[in-house]
Amino acid sequence: MIKTTVFEQLKRAMKEKDVLAKGVLTLLKSALDSAEKEKGSSLSPEEEIAIVNREVKQTNQALEGAQNANREDLIEKEEAKLVLLKSFLPKQLSEEEVAALLTEAGIVKGMNMGDAMKIAKPLLTGKADGSTMSKVVKSLI
Repeated sequence: MIKTTVFEQLKRAMKEKDVLAKGVLTLLKSALDSAEKEKGSSLSPEEEIAIVNREVKQTNQALEGAQNANREDLIEKEEAKLVLLKSFLPKQLSEEEVAALLTEAGIVKGMNMGDAMKIAKPLLTGKADGSTMSKVVKSLI
C-alpha cells in the first residue's frame, strides 16, 4: 500500500532531517488520510494512485508557473518534488506502449474522442498520465 510506504519514508526523512522530502511526504500523507476519512474505509490501490497522480499534476502546474516566472530556485524544488511523487506511481508506459494497448483494446480511426477515452481511462489509469493518454488517443482516431 502506498500509504504505508509514504509513512515509512516520512519517518526516515524526519530522522535524516530532509526538509523537502518531509514536506512532500507530509502533504501526500495528509491527502491520503483525508480521502480515506471521506470514504469511511481504507483506499484501494487505484484510489491511492489517483491521489498521487493529482499531487503530481499540481506539482507540474507549480513547475510550469515557476518556469514562466524564471524562478530557478522554485524550478529545482518542484522538480525534486516530482521525482519523489513519481516514485510512488507504477512504471509509466511510453507513448508507443500506450498506442499498442489502445489499438489492441479496439480504438480505431474515425472513433469519437469521448468513446475512445472511455476505453482508454480504465485501461491506463496509473500507467500513463492524462495528457499522454489523450495525445495518443487523438493520434489514433
